[in-house]
Amino acid sequence: MALILGLESSCDETAAALVTSDRQVLAHRLAGQEAAHRPFGGVVPEIAARAHVEVLAPLIEAALADAGVTLAEVDAIAATAGPGLIGGVMVGLVTGKALAHAAGKPLIAVNHLEGHALSPRLSDPDLDFPYLLLLVSGGHCQLLLVEGVNRYRRLATTIDDAAGEAFDKSAKVLGLGFPGGPAVEAAARLGRPMVPLPRPLKGSPEPHFSFAGLKSAVVRAHAAGTWSVEDIAASFQQAVVDCLLDRTVRALGRAHGATALVVAGGVAANGAVRTALADLAAANGLRFVAPPLWLCTDNAAMIGWAGAERFAAGLTDPLDVAARPRWPLDPGAEAVRGAGVKA
Repeated sequence: MALILGLESSCDETAAALVTSDRQVLAHRLAGQEAAHRPFGGVVPEIAARAHVEVLAPLIEAALADAGVTLAEVDAIAATAGPGLIGGVMVGLVTGKALAHAAGKPLIAVNHLEGHALSPRLSDPDLDFPYLLLLVSGGHCQLLLVEGVNRYRRLATTIDDAAGEAFDKSAKVLGLGFPGGPAVEAAARLGRPMVPLPRPLKGSPEPHFSFAGLKSAVVRAHAAGTWSVEDIAASFQQAVVDCLLDRTVRALGRAHGATALVVAGGVAANGAVRTALADLAAANGLRFVAPPLWLCTDNAAMIGWAGAERFAAGLTDPLDVAARPRWPLDPGAEAVRGAGVKA
């Protein structure tokens, strides 16, 4: 059994966790930055990086104490090496390098997206490869065929904005606060999905996503003053759900061999999204798997677990591995139409 120390600092969550290769999370410590970023309505990269510097070392010490282990007992150190806000990524990765060097332990540079992609296997030991993954977060919106550790085939991506970003920006426009995902979902429960909003790319033959036009439509709907904030929130959320479902249906025909539909990433915590995807999976004879809510948002347990999976496969990294602001899971995927594609 391998014991992995996982470190996460790619955006505005600083976290450290001790995870075993038999799916035990022995400790998990997390420090959020919501209060620091709330006045700005979004994450400020410099503020985030400084906060990571201040809290990461104490979090690591606390996680080791919670697990009752020393650094010498850890088998490897896994740190997010990208993609993300480069200042924050560097804080976690440099810390991981220093600990690995000092303790003589292997370093595992984890792609943050792989952390999300493999996180459902931490909570569900029966989830086998391959599976169709809808990875939907603040920075990414993709459909991937997960064929194994380090083996991902991208079937679709967003040609502009991610769904999570659309949630955050819509929340800001509607005055619902930060973080936007939970705020929009709460407001949507009080509203009716009656505002006419677009479903970008719905019905198109390629399974890619687009949310920039939907964000703009929310701005116009709010400026019109005709509908309540709650009705706009409910309508926006329903539009996102409709787009995710339509695009996922398109990808199902290309996900050969998949026996499960899996959702991961921050937006996977949204109840309406989870319910709709569960119904879609059932209608297509697939298992539906979603991590528990705490594993959907950024955390170090998923990085530790991805590290454990990579460690078991013999995949470790040199100490000079670079931090990367962009890092596609499938670097060989076909280029997608549209400027500003987020791979």
